[in-house]
Amino acid sequence: MNIKGKTVLITGANRGVGRALVVEALALGAKRIYAGTRGALDVSDARVTPLVIDVTNAAEIAEAAGAVAALDILINNAGVAIYGDFGNLDLIAQHLAVNLFGALDVARAFLPQLKRSRGAIVNMLSLAAVAPAPFMPAYSISKAAALNMTQTLRAFLAGHGVTVHGVILGPVDTDMTRGLEIPKAAPASVAQGVFEGLANGEDEIFPDPASQSIAEGWRAGVVKALERQFQTFAPKQAEQAG
Repeated sequence: MNIKGKTVLITGANRGVGRALVVEALALGAKRIYAGTRGALDVSDARVTPLVIDVTNAAEIAEAAGAVAALDILINNAGVAIYGDFGNLDLIAQHLAVNLFGALDVARAFLPQLKRSRGAIVNMLSLAAVAPAPFMPAYSISKAAALNMTQTLRAFLAGHGVTVHGVILGPVDTDMTRGLEIPKAAPASVAQGVFEGLANGEDEIFPDPASQSIAEGWRAGVVKALERQFQTFAPKQAEQAG
């Protein structure tokens, strides 16, 4: 999936990695970018169309889907990451609402456009989806669930020509990681890595040094092998579901 000349929707586009994805998509020659935000967006390029969308608001998702006639690439970037105790069930529910159900609901809403274009869904995940970060239990749970959701969508949409990609992010220098004294990747370099992985057709994209350290092991590992094995059941299941 080469982004040049394509129409892209990026949620959570007003700052951090989301904003960097908008800038990189413009640099790569995207035809049109729908920038999903919950507030103002200070990008003046005529190819960028702000789109008010709270991924936990069903009415706003439906309105946004109705406003976008054609779409090639959906990037589910909107997310939440809050430190907290494992016993705080409300915090877990809050993370699941955004990081799991928000991404799933947006993907479902834009499936008609993506099926017509034989497009792509890109879900922004995390190393915490693969192994939990103990200081962020709710975030880790939600990203692990989002990883499985990404794999499931990939299997069920393959027969419709829609590819589904998961971006395994390491620490990135954004507001989310401000309190962490660890090496962090620049948002701009991460955005470049995301679009490179998409162009290369990678199921899982590892766009930064921390995530790249596990890329080879992941691709050759038992989880990926099982996913490929289970995908043989997907066409029959998708036919029954449709």
